[in-house]
Amino acid sequence: MEYEIVPLRDRPGLKEQAARWFHEKWGIPLQAYRESMEACLAGGSAVPQWYVALEGDRIIGGLGVIENDFHDRKDLAPNVCAVYTEADRRCRGVAGTLLEHVCADMKEKGIDTLYLVTDHTSFYERYGWSFLCMVQGDGEPDLSRMYVHRAE
Repeated sequence: MEYEIVPLRDRPGLKEQAARWFHEKWGIPLQAYRESMEACLAGGSAVPQWYVALEGDRIIGGLGVIENDFHDRKDLAPNVCAVYTEADRRCRGVAGTLLEHVCADMKEKGIDTLYLVTDHTSFYERYGWSFLCMVQGDGEPDLSRMYVHRAE
């Protein structure tokens, strides 16, 4: 089945479903997602933004863009966050398509450099991201990898 990438601002009716989906995947309080998504829908600034990959009515992947993804390098902003693809839809390019979409969309909004915190190695490089440095996550004992993507 085909899927489509949908910016939340284009389908505000997805807010509650998307907030619950991200909450279930990451364990961040549901209200935090709701508030960020409400700020996205209020407009007025490029960040935050939220995106989902929809297969029919089912969310099969998603990600957001927020100022800071809970780390100590507040100067490295904005951050792509909450990148997730449902297990039964992995290895089909969903995350890559989401990443390409968000980079292009943010460039249109005047933001050509994005950052991303992850523990993955060798995944994001496939999509034009480069390792930048290690960062300290809020309340995390170990350092995490910070990647950067600069639009061409």
